[in-house]
Amino acid sequence: MTGRFGLPRGSEGAPEHGLPSGPGPGRSALVRARRSARRFARRIARPVSGLFANLSLGARSVAGQVFALQAVLVLVLITAAATALFFQARYDSQRDARNRSLAAAEAFAHAPGLPAALESPDPTARLQPLAEGARRASGVDFIAVMNTDGIRYTDSRPELIGQRSTGDLSRAVAGHAFTETFEGKPSDVVRAVVPVRDSAGTVVGLVATGIEVANVGDVVEGQLPLLLGAAAGALLLGTGGAALVSRRLRRQTRGLGEAEMTRMNEHHEAVLHAVREGVLIIDTEGRVVLANDEARRLLDLPADAEQRHVGDLGLDPRTAALLASGRVATDEVHRSGGRLLAVNVRPTKPYGGRPSGTVTTLRDSTELAALSGRAAVARDRLQLLYDAGVRIGTTLDVVRTAEELSEVAVPRFADFVTVELLEPVLRGEEPSVGTHTEMRRAAMSGVRVDSPLQPVGDTIRFIVPTAPMATALDAGRAVLAADLSSAFGWRAQDHDGTRVALEYGLHSLISVPLQARGVVLGMANFWRADTPEAFHEEDLSFAEELAARAAVSIDNARRFTREHAVAVTLQRSLLPRVLPDLDSVDVAFRYLPAKAGVGGDWFDVIPLAGARVALVVGDVVGHGVHAAATMGRLRTAVHNFSTLDLPPDELLGHLDELIDRIDQNESAADEGSGEGESSGVTGATCLYAVYDPVSGRCAMASAGHPGPALVGPDGVVRYPELPIGLPLGVGGMPFEAVELDLPEASRLVLFTDGLLEDRDRDFDTGLDLLTETLSRRDRSPDQACADVLAALLFPTPSDDIALLIADTRRLPADRIAEWEVLSDPADVSQVRRAGAAQLAAWGLEGISFTAELILSELITNAIRYGSAPIRVRLLLDRVLICEISDGSSTSPHLRYAATTDEGGRGLFLVAQYAERWGTRYTERGKVIWAELPLSGTAEPAPPTLLDLDGLEDLAW
Repeated sequence: MTGRFGLPRGSEGAPEHGLPSGPGPGRSALVRARRSARRFARRIARPVSGLFANLSLGARSVAGQVFALQAVLVLVLITAAATALFFQARYDSQRDARNRSLAAAEAFAHAPGLPAALESPDPTARLQPLAEGARRASGVDFIAVMNTDGIRYTDSRPELIGQRSTGDLSRAVAGHAFTETFEGKPSDVVRAVVPVRDSAGTVVGLVATGIEVANVGDVVEGQLPLLLGAAAGALLLGTGGAALVSRRLRRQTRGLGEAEMTRMNEHHEAVLHAVREGVLIIDTEGRVVLANDEARRLLDLPADAEQRHVGDLGLDPRTAALLASGRVATDEVHRSGGRLLAVNVRPTKPYGGRPSGTVTTLRDSTELAALSGRAAVARDRLQLLYDAGVRIGTTLDVVRTAEELSEVAVPRFADFVTVELLEPVLRGEEPSVGTHTEMRRAAMSGVRVDSPLQPVGDTIRFIVPTAPMATALDAGRAVLAADLSSAFGWRAQDHDGTRVALEYGLHSLISVPLQARGVVLGMANFWRADTPEAFHEEDLSFAEELAARAAVSIDNARRFTREHAVAVTLQRSLLPRVLPDLDSVDVAFRYLPAKAGVGGDWFDVIPLAGARVALVVGDVVGHGVHAAATMGRLRTAVHNFSTLDLPPDELLGHLDELIDRIDQNESAADEGSGEGESSGVTGATCLYAVYDPVSGRCAMASAGHPGPALVGPDGVVRYPELPIGLPLGVGGMPFEAVELDLPEASRLVLFTDGLLEDRDRDFDTGLDLLTETLSRRDRSPDQACADVLAALLFPTPSDDIALLIADTRRLPADRIAEWEVLSDPADVSQVRRAGAAQLAAWGLEGISFTAELILSELITNAIRYGSAPIRVRLLLDRVLICEISDGSSTSPHLRYAATTDEGGRGLFLVAQYAERWGTRYTERGKVIWAELPLSGTAEPAPPTLLDLDGLEDLAW
């Protein structure tokens, strides 16, 4: 059986009911508890010490020092709290043991019959069972009943009955109950001793109860893991919190130590507030974060300026707007009271991925204004020159550049400005060197609409050498006429006109020649009328600077005008002026060069054999004369390759190979000449389509060019899927062609990308507009071209625009005749007679003989040298087309036959009688064709006796 606190009752460890002497189990239990606490503390301390060791690497930084201090404080506080809780638990356990022991002793001592049992002959026999029952019920470790001499009548250990209990019992014998902690053998106990009184109140015995101190220690030791665990958790939480604070502080202080931060603060205070330049740091919301002493002085900031919005500081509105906007500024001049400040604004480095504001520096430039006495004027002139550099030369138009010069100077420098240019300059030509007495007024601006000056477009003559204009041209510099009323040379030019000008109020003039590269381009005149102050000598340099900047822009515009005119002339001479009139297609086109410079867009319509037609559109990267010349070379090459009657993919392959060879040759030539810019043609695109009106099929291939739009007879617009190959000149990859069956009355639309896209519109948006425009029905090709340009044309296109619209037609079936030819020379006569009958049906008897002769020669050639199948086809178009096809790919060659040759004259006869003839190859052989005019006036007179059957035997 165990006691209330877990020890076996009646065991060797049970205490005597007296006071034992020497060490016992109670002391060892407390020692074990202390040792267990130390071991647990060491286990908890290991990870904590490891964390300290890791973080001690940054102990030199402020963050590391703060972490170390916080960790030590947390450790001390938690250790003190754990120790206090440990001793409090021990004290509470001992107090509970005292109370329980005293309660048990009081209860047993006042039990009825106890005095009588003590006076009985055998008290042990009567009381021992009662004491054991009470001990078990009360949960104490022993209950000993003793007489007043301390002799035990009962005890939890029977061997102790009859022995005297040790310890001081005098207080109980005197009638006072007490409790005490006894330390001695056999164990330490917490006991209570209560006197037993009889009915007369006399002390007749003693009752001692107790609980072993070891059992009390076991309770404390049982609570110790929970206590130490809570302490360890608090330690880890406290240390983790300290680590987070330290990490945050390390990020804020960038790992700097105390000395470094102190030195930085000293430098900050010493530099920021000692420099003679104002510094303002403003956050993204326009509030002042920091202002040094100089900034406060220059801007007259209030003491509480920091954390206030710049708009609430009473600054100049222009300065406040600049500071609040965060706009980057460099040496902008602003007023602050009586000072002129040079303001610089720059964004600060972003923090945390977000903008953190701007830093503004301020320099007092009032001293410069005091030295010159004209600070405001100088600032305005400087700003005017800056504005002139921005506003003059925005376009490459000569007249517009002259207008920009006149506009920028009014009214900030002059009340009226006139600009005259030489006639060659206006045309983009190189002006001549020499004396100039006539110019054309190109621009005029003024503060008032009515003006006595000659209007734009008039010829201005400088016939008096002493006039300010003539003097400036002769001297090559600006000339001042401060008082026009005394400028007799100017008045002598036009007495009536100058009198009106003086009455109007014109009183001061500066004339400046416009010169570039030492060549005079024109003249700029600055007039004052409403401004009372006359021009001064210091205004001359400003006027010359303004005119010099304008002259460079005018010369650039003149050069561009000349180059643009040359390029336009060249390009227009290279593009087709008139498209061929064909029955297979009805074609209309539009071509618009770019305003900024002529490019290399081009188109073409090329008639092919068999009533077919080739539709071509292309684009050369770049602008200017070189692009136009390259376009001409490409168009010529396409014309040459089209005579070979090649499929579209093969034609583009030959064109790509030709351009690659040209690029190599010209690149080598450029390297040899030392020219930096290559004159190659790499970067060109081309779309080549061939339409056959007999079959209604259209074959096309693209070299980097957008595909065509196909408008059906019902007005539905679609864009056939076309493999887009690499641009010409890139090389290395073959091109792929596709064939489409076009319904009758279909419309093909070929265009360059300049029609659809520009800086303000992407390709897909332009394609949607084009689709909507082309879907309009009952519009001729020319009307459709006008509709497309009206819907898609930009005000100032940045790229050339080429548009080609072709309405396809089918050749009627009654104008097509076909026959199969057997591989028998006897069948030639039958086919020839059938052809003659068909010509008679078409009303072409006048060319029947020539057609029969050509058919005989070509069919005989196919039978002798070709292979089956052999077919003959006659097409009635604007000419008569004779086609003989066979399965052989061998091509005949024209040659002169000797007088003794029995054959070899067949192709010679065909070439003499036909208007055109040639050979084209198909997938399964070749076609030899010949075209005859429908009129027989040019036909050679046939011989009187001509045997066509005999010619068939001798021709080849």
